[in-house]
Amino acid sequence: MPAARESLLEAAGAALSARPWPSVRMVDVAAAAGVSRQTLYNEFGGKAGLGRALVRREADWYLDGVDRVLRAPAAGSGDRLASLAEWTVRAAAARPLVRALLTGHWDGNLPAPPGRGARPGVPAPGPGELAGAVRGRAAEVLAAPDAAHRCELAVRLALSFVVAPARESGLGELLGLLRLLSEPSRTAGGR
Repeated sequence: MPAARESLLEAAGAALSARPWPSVRMVDVAAAAGVSRQTLYNEFGGKAGLGRALVRREADWYLDGVDRVLRAPAAGSGDRLASLAEWTVRAAAARPLVRALLTGHWDGNLPAPPGRGARPGVPAPGPGELAGAVRGRAAEVLAAPDAAHRCELAVRLALSFVVAPARESGLGELLGLLRLLSEPSRTAGGR
């Protein structure tokens, strides 16, 4: 039932954006998805399973966005890495589960973080694994000798902005710095 599964995840995401996870009721999620509560339980096993699937879906959504950003036409790899940093900061600001995945900071308003309790199925990545996945994707797409190193720099700077946000104009300053630092001649010792 892929359609039912997707509808349930959409409904659960909408419910989570409206209220804390402990207040999300399975009967309401099922009704919003247009399926029976039994279908929800058959698909996810319960609220914990639904929460794990929602977290995994958010991780996949973030990584799909990383792929789109990295493959988009750009003037240079520095521009792509700056765009990647901007995507990371904006995705984390807009989606609490993405922020939790990237920072490892989970609060009581979100589904249980990966690694707590029984986790059947594929667990969502932790912050280090997610950063590693982004780094690997950038190295593959950019195909430059130091692309992985430059991507690591971009991701870590973006995550520092996620953890300790600055004023809105600070994002532009971060992106300008990233463009300077992420050019191959700057990071390979060719100043």
